Parts: sequence; structure tokens; C-alpha cells
Amino acid sequence: MRWMFVVVAVVALAAGFAGGYRFELDRATPDKIITQVVNKDQVGSGPAVDFSLFWQVWDKLHAEYVDAATLDSQKLVYGAIAGMVNAAGDPYTQFFPPVESQKFQEEVTGAFSGVGMEVGMRDGAITVIAPIKDTPAMRAGIKAGDIILKIDGQATDGMSVDEAVNKIRGPQGTTVTLSIEREGQQAPLEFSIVRDVIKVPAVDWKLIDGHIAYLQIYEFNGNVDSEFDAAANEIVKSGADRLIIDLRDNPGGLLDSAVDIAGWLMQRDSLVVQEKMGDGSVTQLRSTGDGRLAGMKTIVLVDGGSASASEILAGALHDIRGVQLVGEKTFGKGSVQQLQDFFNGSSLKVTVAKWLTPNGISISETGIKPTVEVKMDPTDPNAKNWEYGTPGKDPQLDKALELIK
Repeated sequence: MRWMFVVVAVVALAAGFAGGYRFELDRATPDKIITQVVNKDQVGSGPAVDFSLFWQVWDKLHAEYVDAATLDSQKLVYGAIAGMVNAAGDPYTQFFPPVESQKFQEEVTGAFSGVGMEVGMRDGAITVIAPIKDTPAMRAGIKAGDIILKIDGQATDGMSVDEAVNKIRGPQGTTVTLSIEREGQQAPLEFSIVRDVIKVPAVDWKLIDGHIAYLQIYEFNGNVDSEFDAAANEIVKSGADRLIIDLRDNPGGLLDSAVDIAGWLMQRDSLVVQEKMGDGSVTQLRSTGDGRLAGMKTIVLVDGGSASASEILAGALHDIRGVQLVGEKTFGKGSVQQLQDFFNGSSLKVTVAKWLTPNGISISETGIKPTVEVKMDPTDPNAKNWEYGTPGKDPQLDKALELIK
């Protein structure tokens, strides 16, 4: 199973935004836990790396630290591993100790406790990728692109995504206070949000004007395949002849699910996405469905909160079917992560590939530009009347309806 990480971290959702995941298990057994280190300054085979400094620091720390008795050796090892992984310089490559690993994998299932928003690192700042529908974060007014300056009064400068997520998460019913920098606002905004159990919806749909199916995909989580299949079958039975797919504020998720869903919307064996590996080889992922919705005139809504798996689906429909993309430039998450599980419950999420649209376009950092741009500026005097998904109150949806009619 592959997971597209957006920048990840489901703030209070997650740890770690969306490329893909392959879940694998390290077959090491508990009897391989190190109880004694020998030849600790010898590297053995492989590149010549002097590892003696690590052990000198380890020994000096235990010998000189004022509260040496309080040092947790296992915690120090996890910290050393995390530091090594972080030194790769890739915000999507992360090490998770057992507790954090369990939290992360729970989020993939689509249910967890928190405030309900995806966060990640952008330009060195902890940034909201997208709030999740019907969650405390969305009800409080958190928006995609918000920069989190402080969490309960603590500045996020120098804070990792994992650290921010852990501080924002907490037991149901407790409160977290966020200081937010928002474009167009002169001063930071303060939000006090009560944490709750978050159940992430994947899909919703309705008929507009009796014949246009308006389908929202909120996230490519563990529920999306079954929910999309049910919605697609209902759309077929409804007699709808046109389709608007709303991928706004969709932070991504399971890459395999994006490919499977494309099977409903594209002819069988259509190219959906290309994965370019570190050795230069390219793997093509193709649709395998029956394309039952492929004959419907389709428009896709996107914005700055559309990332990873949602960008893959939008890019595939645009490149292969010429589907118009309406809205604003997407987030720009174009790499694939593999999740490696280890025997003690820890895990490593590592970037193993970059993905390209069917036309060979890499969108990392740049995003996908819409074919029809419709900006929704929060400083617009009419912004207070906007209501996503409601004709007449959603400028981007209104443009899509105009075009599809």
C-alpha cells in the first residue's frame, strides 16, 4: 500500500500530507535487539565512515551530564536515528518511534483524535495544508495556507512537523490555542480549539440541477475506495450526464486509491501516473477499472490545498482526457514515500521516487496550474458569504457549472 504524503502531518491528525506508500515489515526478530556493542568504531563493509565520534559523544554524555541517571538510552538511540534521517534534508523522509508510528498508521485508516487538519513544512514554516470537513479546525475557521506561529504560546520557529503535531494533538475535550499568520491579515489570529475524535469522511456527492453530479473527495484515506465505489454506482443510477469532481483542500493519501478511482473516470489501461526512481528507471501506473464514468463530461475543482494523490488524479484527467481544471494552483507535492515497519513498532517513511503526470510533468514545489483560474481571496468583501459546494455562494463551483453546461 502506498501513501502520498502531502507534507504530511495531520495536525492533530497525523504525523509527518501524500507520493505513495509501500508497507513493508523488517523481518528482524526480538532476539536481534542489541544488548552489547562490539567493534563500535569499526565500519565494516561499505563506505568509509568514521563512527567513533558518535560513541565518544555517547560516552561523554553519560559520563558528564549532570542528571546522567535520568538519561533514557533507548530514547537517545531514537533521537540519533531521527537526526540521521532528518539530515537527508527531505521533509517527507521521517523516522517514527513506536508510539508515533502507531499514531501515524491509525490516521491512514481515517479515524483518530485531534483537531482535524493537515499540516506540513513550507518555506521553513509550519503550514496548514487543509482543514478536514466537519472537524473542530474547520468549524473554528482554520484555512489552507495558514502559518502556525505558536502552539499554546510556544513559538514554532525551529520546530519540526512531528513536534508541532504532537503538541497540537491531545485528549478529546481538551483545548489547544493556535496563533495563526494569514495572508491579508495585519496581525496574527488566535484560535482556541477543543480537540475531538476525528472521523475523516472520504467522499460525498449530490445532484445539481437534476443532471450534474457534484462529487467531493476529501482525502484518499483507507475509506475512500469503498465510499467512492458506492457514490459512483449511485451516480450511474441517478441518470446524471455531467460530473464535477471537487478536489479542493484534499491533502492526498493513498496513491493506489487514486489510481483505482481513475479506473472509473478513464478508459482501461490509461496512464495515470509515472514514478521516477532514484536510479532513473520509470514505472507507469495504469487504470484497471471499466471506465463507467469516463463518458461523462467532467470538470475538476482544485486549489492550494489540493496535494499529492489529488494532484495525481487531476493531472491524469487533464493530460489523458483533456478535463478542464478550475480554481487555483495546486500545492505541489510530487514524491513517493515507502513505509518500512520494524520489529519493535518503529517505522521509517522514506522518499523513494518522484512522480510525473502522464505528459511527464513534475509538479514538485510548483503545483499544477488550473486551465481556468478562479481565485477566492479571503480579503474579498463577499468572502463572508461564501459556502463551498453551494451554487451561487461558491465562485469556483459556479464557474465550473457555467463551463459544464
